[in-house]
Amino acid sequence: MVDYKLLNGVALAYIGDSYYDMQIRHYLINKGLTKVNQLHNLATKYVSAASQAKVINDMVQNDLLTPEELNIVKRGRNAKSNHKKQNVDVLTYKHSTSFEALIGYLYLLEKKSRLETLITTSIKIIESW
Repeated sequence: MVDYKLLNGVALAYIGDSYYDMQIRHYLINKGLTKVNQLHNLATKYVSAASQAKVINDMVQNDLLTPEELNIVKRGRNAKSNHKKQNVDVLTYKHSTSFEALIGYLYLLEKKSRLETLITTSIKIIESW
């Protein structure tokens, strides 16, 4: 069995990216949206690297994260990756990776209530722009 607390930031971000994407799609479907093109365009607003970077920065600045979560954010931000998202600067990419790492960490540790809280908060932050 893998100790999820020891996973590197990129591995955490890998699962976090998928989980967050699925939750956003679920959120949009529950809003009654059914046109695939519209769903895709709206989902991009929530899951883009730029949006994720803004969300994690907002959460950090507003002290919404626990010390344990902040450590995971730092691990994700400082993770070495050979992959870079297209059309995104390095700092934005690192911050989005830190957000995804946090989501992945909470998902793997099955902290469902905290995940729901942070994802709901991220949606509110994005929709306030």
